[in-house]
Amino acid sequence: MTATSPVEQVGGGVATYVDQRVGSNKFLARNLGKVFPDHWSFMLGEIALYSFIVVLLTGTFLTLFFKPSMTEVLYDGSYVPLKGILMSEAYSSTLDISFDVRGGLLLRQMHHWAALIFIAAMSVHMFRVFFTGAFRKPREFNWIIGVALVTLGLGAGFSGYSLPDDLLSGTGLQIARGIMQSIPVIGTWMAFLLFDGEFPGTEFISRLYGVHILLIPGLILALVTIHLMLVWTQKHTQFPGPGRTNDNVVGYPLMPVYMAKAGGFFFIVFGVIALIGGLVTINPIWIFGPFMPDQVSAGSQPDWYIGWLDGALRTMPNWESVIFGFTISWNIFIPAVVIPGIIFTALALYPFLEAWVTGDKKEHHLLDRPRNAPTRTGIGVMALTFYLLLWVGGGNDIIAITFGLSINSIIWFLRIALIILPPIMFIVTRRICLGLQRRDREKLLHGYESGRILRLPHGEFIEVHQPINAKEMAVITGKTDITPLALPPATDADGVRNKHYAVKKLRSKLSGFFYSENVPLPTAAEIEEGQHHAEHAAAIEAPLHAFEDADQINRLHGGVLHHPGMPETNAEQLAKDGGHL
Repeated sequence: MTATSPVEQVGGGVATYVDQRVGSNKFLARNLGKVFPDHWSFMLGEIALYSFIVVLLTGTFLTLFFKPSMTEVLYDGSYVPLKGILMSEAYSSTLDISFDVRGGLLLRQMHHWAALIFIAAMSVHMFRVFFTGAFRKPREFNWIIGVALVTLGLGAGFSGYSLPDDLLSGTGLQIARGIMQSIPVIGTWMAFLLFDGEFPGTEFISRLYGVHILLIPGLILALVTIHLMLVWTQKHTQFPGPGRTNDNVVGYPLMPVYMAKAGGFFFIVFGVIALIGGLVTINPIWIFGPFMPDQVSAGSQPDWYIGWLDGALRTMPNWESVIFGFTISWNIFIPAVVIPGIIFTALALYPFLEAWVTGDKKEHHLLDRPRNAPTRTGIGVMALTFYLLLWVGGGNDIIAITFGLSINSIIWFLRIALIILPPIMFIVTRRICLGLQRRDREKLLHGYESGRILRLPHGEFIEVHQPINAKEMAVITGKTDITPLALPPATDADGVRNKHYAVKKLRSKLSGFFYSENVPLPTAAEIEEGQHHAEHAAAIEAPLHAFEDADQINRLHGGVLHHPGMPETNAEQLAKDGGHL
């Protein structure tokens, strides 16, 4: 009988003690063996989660030293160029964290980099979810939670970016105040409420601090918890493959495989963030100086995730109207309020729109390949193109200076491109997806092209096709062909007008827009015949392969390709040919 160590005895005793009170053993036995699929893209969500944990850990450290006060003080810290300068206590304490607190600059830069990676990982994770259709039933709520998390991430990033009260962050707050004031009727009152009077006021930093360290992180934690609970309950989606169906999950158990992988991956993410935070400077506030309402730093650029909003402001024409005595600044209101509102609302509602268009009420646990949903993929690429153009617009002054271009030419190019390029990219993307579908169909019907040309005994040249393997077969045949909804009749059998005709007609047209362009999969019989034909072609080539496989390297003169039974030397060759060359 194997002896039990003291540690195992204590652990077993604690486990028994807890189980007798909360029934933990049954819960753990049932859940630790839960299977999760394996794919590299699933790690994007883990990167977002782990970087958020780093944000919380480093943020907790920073709260111990940061002073969220706009009270003016004379700086007397270690950074000599700013000694004796009048500044807010918030800016002064941030300088102290950077230069006087041991490890402060490292933790502050880790906090900033982790926040950037958090938002980037969430964004790319949402792209993966969108392009693969992982938002479909029963995961619509999780998609909405994802949209909310990205929105909160933007708010957390901007609020933290604004806390140091340096000249660059103050410029961002000036822009935020202008956006608030552009909202008709209530905008001015909103700005007065947030800034406690005229900008910049004396209370805003302390108010923003509470939002940044309590409200937004609390909401993010709550939504992340709900998100993970839904993933656990609904089971994880998986890509098509051998043995994978809509009713099972093929992968590895949570314990010990994924627990070990998750723990190791967390430390990799933590280590990379620590390395970047230690080696790459970000937001050097001591260079910008304290915020002064009458000054703006040259070449001001926000963090990357706000760049598209800044670009929208810079690209919009200078339109203003006076309506009933109120000045409406359309050049601010449309790009900074209306367009983001439309984008995030459309993003949240998209799963319901696609389900309504298709009439699809089934549960989906197998993911789509982007090529198999060409319209959805085209819409996604079109949106990305729109976003990237706006993002480029956020750096139009830097681009103009760097490349010696006219800033007005850049602005006009972007204005035209924002209208023309997204639809072009939609069309191009959809055609590419359909071309990839046709290639998949050809693989099923004829096998894949080996690139080898074979001459048959009667002189005919053919290209040899090889049958596709079981994995690729399962991936390609995992596609679901959807038939567009038929146009509804305008009247019923008795000639009575259909009250819902207009809505159903719109739904039918949208369904056609989504699914009319599609390359259907061959039937099972066609696939079997095509693969048999490819196997037959491969069998014709088999004797040649057997002959080539028998070749060996003769080491007599370095390395000579030699086939058994053939002469090995010139003398043997001459003897075989009767002494004639």
